[in-house]
Amino acid sequence: MVFQCQRDSWARQFITRVVSCRAAELRPEGGGEPVRGFQVVLEDTILFPEGGGQPDDRGLIGDVPVLRVTRQGPEAVHFVPAALHPGTEVLLSLDWERRFDHMQQHSGQHLITAIADQMFGFKTTSWELGRQRSVIELDTPSMTAQQIDALERSVNEKIRARIPVTVRELQADDPEIETVRSRGLPDDHVGPVRVVDIEGVDSNMCCGTHVSNLSDLQVIKLLGTEKGKKNKTNLVFLAGNRVLKAMEQSHSTEKALTSLLKNGPGEHVEAVKRLQSSVKLLQKNNLNLLRDMAVLIARDFKSKPAQSQLFVLHRKEGDSEFMNIIANEIGTEEMLLFLTVGDEKEAGLFLLAGPAEAVENLGPRVAELLGGKGAGKRGRFQGKATQMSRRGDVQALLQEFISRRSPEA
Repeated sequence: MVFQCQRDSWARQFITRVVSCRAAELRPEGGGEPVRGFQVVLEDTILFPEGGGQPDDRGLIGDVPVLRVTRQGPEAVHFVPAALHPGTEVLLSLDWERRFDHMQQHSGQHLITAIADQMFGFKTTSWELGRQRSVIELDTPSMTAQQIDALERSVNEKIRARIPVTVRELQADDPEIETVRSRGLPDDHVGPVRVVDIEGVDSNMCCGTHVSNLSDLQVIKLLGTEKGKKNKTNLVFLAGNRVLKAMEQSHSTEKALTSLLKNGPGEHVEAVKRLQSSVKLLQKNNLNLLRDMAVLIARDFKSKPAQSQLFVLHRKEGDSEFMNIIANEIGTEEMLLFLTVGDEKEAGLFLLAGPAEAVENLGPRVAELLGGKGAGKRGRFQGKATQMSRRGDVQALLQEFISRRSPEA
C-alpha cells in the first residue's frame, strides 16, 4: 500500500478515520520495561512507518501522541498510549521538524549514492539515518581524501542546480522496474512500487519520504570515512539543517575556546598543544614529588624510637606507586600498614601490607568494609574502594587484630 505520507511528503495535517484499535505493548528503543498502550490502524496516514533505512515519524492523533509507527504488510500501525474508537474521524498532525530532517537526510543519501557510483563506481550496500549523523556503506575498501572532496563538490553542485525530485508509482510487473536501481523489495510488499527520480541523476526504488527539489537539501557535508565491514567503507555525512546545527555548535565551541585561550581561532590548535606539553611536564614533576614524599614519610616513621605495630596513612593526592614506595621503605615483615589515597568522602585506592598470613586473612575483609574489590599476594592486598569514609572501621579492625595477636607474641 502507498500511504498519504508517500503521496504527499509535505502534508502536515490530515483527516482520516480509525479502522481498528487493540491493546498492545511497546518495548522502548533504549531498553527498559515495556509500555502498555494500543495499536491503531487508520484508513490512511501521513505518519511514515519505518522502512528503507528511514526511521518512523512522530505526531498526534487528535491530542493523543503517537509513540511509534510500524508497517505490517499493507497497514501502518500506530502505537498510542490511549484507546481510540473504530469509526471515529480523527485529525492527524505531523512532527514536521523530525519529518523534514528525515527527508533531507534520505534524499541526500540518494544523491550521494548516485554520484559516488557515477564518479568512482562505488556501490551503496546499506545506509543508516542516525540521530546526529548518517552513514552510507560503500562497497570499497577505502576512499581517498581527494575522492571525498570531489564527491562533496559534485553533490553540492547538483543542489545548487535546483534539480527536481519526483516520485512515480509502477506496477510490480512493469518491465521498467528492471532499469531502476534497487536492493530488492521486502518479502511482504504489496501494491504499487514507488520510484524516486532525481532528474538526470538517479532513479531508485524507495518507500521513504523525500524533498521535491535538490535545493531543499540546502547543503551536504561529508564528514569523512570510517572502517566498515570486510572490504567496506562507511561514509559519514550531514545534510540540510544538520549542517547548520553542526556549524552553530562549532561556532559556540570556537567562541568558548577563544575566551579561554585568549587568542584567535587560527591559534587554538597550537595553544592547546602548548597546554598539553605543560600539563605533561607538571604531571611528571608531581609524580616525582610524590615519590620523594613517600620516601620521606617512610623514613620519618622509621626514625621514631617507639614504633607502633600499625601504620595508617591517608592522602588525597597519590596513586598505587606512592603507597607501594612507602610499604617498601618501611618494610612489612613485622607490622601492618594500611594506606589509602583519594577523596575521603568518595572513591579511592587502598593498600594493606604486612605479614603474609595476616594480610591474606584481613585483605578481603578490608575490601568489604571499604565497599571495594582487591587482590593480593606476598603480603600485599590492594584494590579500589568506593566508601573511603569507612577507613576508621578498617583501622579499628586492624587494631583489634593486633591486640588479639600481642599476647601470643
